[in-house]
Order: sequence, then C-alpha cells, then structure tokens
Amino acid sequence: MTLPSSTRIVRAFIRLLSGLLLSMSLASTALSSSKHCGDEGVWVEILGAGSGELNDGQASPSYLIWHNDVARVLVDAGAGSQVAFEKSGASFETIEAIALTQLRPDHSGDLPAYLGAAQSDSREMRLSIIGPSGDSAANPSTRELMQRLFGADGVYPYLANAIKPRASLGYRIRSVDVPATGSKRWARYQTKHVKLSAIPVHHGDIPALAWRIEIGDQSVVIAGAFNNSKNLIANFAKDTDALVVSHAIPENSRGKLLELYAKPSQLGRVAAQANARMMILGHRSTRTRGRESISRNAMEDNYKGSILFANDGECWGL
Repeated sequence: MTLPSSTRIVRAFIRLLSGLLLSMSLASTALSSSKHCGDEGVWVEILGAGSGELNDGQASPSYLIWHNDVARVLVDAGAGSQVAFEKSGASFETIEAIALTQLRPDHSGDLPAYLGAAQSDSREMRLSIIGPSGDSAANPSTRELMQRLFGADGVYPYLANAIKPRASLGYRIRSVDVPATGSKRWARYQTKHVKLSAIPVHHGDIPALAWRIEIGDQSVVIAGAFNNSKNLIANFAKDTDALVVSHAIPENSRGKLLELYAKPSQLGRVAAQANARMMILGHRSTRTRGRESISRNAMEDNYKGSILFANDGECWGL
C-alpha cells in the first residue's frame, strides 16, 4: 500500500528529529565524559604519558595542573597533547604559564598548535612560556626557540605579533629562560594563584629542568627526564604531594641510557628521600611497558608511598 505523501513527509521528519536528538545525546555524553578531574582541590591530568615514540599508543609528555576546577599550568607540550587538552574541558584562557622541562620535540612539539589555536581564543591575560636556557645552536634557549618558531623570520611568522612587546592578538606571550646548568634554584614566578620554581637536572647533554608547582596549599613536582647524578631532586621535591617522574628505562638498563634517565630503583630512592606522598610515572616507553611489576618491586624496596603508572586521559587528585 502506498502511503499518502503527507504521511511520508511526517515520518521522514520524525526520523530526522530522532537522529538529531540521538546526535545531541551522544554529544552531551561525550562532553560530560571528557571531564576527568574533580571540582575541588588540586589535580594532575595526564595529557601525554608516552615518550615520543611512534608505536607507544600515547601522546608525548604533558601534564595539566588544575585547582578548584580551573586549569592553571601546563607542563610540557608534547606532540598530541593539544588534542588531549581539548578533551579535558580546560579553557586556554585560564592557563597562566607553560613550563617546559626541556625543548626537544617530544616535550615542546605542540607549542605551535596551542599558540595557533589561541589566536581565536578570547584570553586577555599574558601567557608566560618558561623553559631551560640553551648552550649551543643545537640546544637553543626557550626565548631563542620562540623566535625561531614565531619570529618575523621564523617558521610561523604569522604569529610573530604575539611575542612582540605590544601584541594585537588580545594577549602577549612572555618567554623566560631558566638556567639549566649548576644547582641553583630559580623561583621568579608567582601570581595570586600559582608559584613556580625550577632546578637544573642532568639529562645527558640536553638542557633540562625539574619544576615545582605550588598551588593552593599543595605542591606538585614534575621532575621530567633526569639521571639523578647530582641527587638534587629529593631536596627540591621535599614533602611534595605528587612527584611526577619519567619511567623511560627498565631496572636492567646499561650504558648510555643511564646518562639520560634514572632506573626504577633510583626513582624509588628519590621519592623516599623526598617524602613524596605519591609518585606518578609518566614518559613511559616501550622499554618499560609490560614490565610494571618488575619496576614496582624495584621502587618499593625504598619507597612505601603510592605508585601510579600514568596513562593518557587520567586525572589524579592530591
């Protein structure tokens, strides 16, 4: 039987409306499920738990620090972290600083993506990008990297205005070099919300920093990649609520890897000496994935606190 044209139109409209309602419902579910962190207190969201390898299934190192449901500090901007940032529900308007532990692509590769996207953002607050000083043409400083990327003669000259003293984007970017040699603590960033400090760490011949973020009445130390040859992290991270370290090599590692990274047993000793309440293991490589129980045993020989193996999208409350 052939239905009247008016009936077919009504049924087509109902199917269309049902599809729209289903799409809206799925979008709403996705939006609500993207909220990983709690509404109160300090939280560390893992935007990237990988090591920059192409086959580890994770974004490169990046951590978002929340306080009372407001994202305040981004530590490292590894490749893939911008997508995770969007999923987090955070607003780039509230980010006060991007602190970089080092300037290699696996820690800074998404900087152009963040700053390019921020052109259409409505922020007015100045953005500070703070990272290690350089020591050669192969290892430029943070300010030099910003010029190479965004200067008038840089890779993305259309963003050059953002790093000028007077910017017309609605906000200005300030880049700051932190000494990446010696053992002196740098502590020249403080706002009404956040206090940042840093110390140099030994990571082969790559200038690198560890960061301490004090926010509310709690602290997070993101040590980045280090081999602990100078044993500076334990004192720098004293009594921190969360110590975030790189779990890049297994306990049986030998040779050049030990110039770059601390073994799990060393990480356990550092966390114990620091009296850290929890240790979060990021920068997880294909060398260490699948060996978590072995690594945990090596750490627990010295450290009795909580040990958390990070994955993309997780958020840990302090």
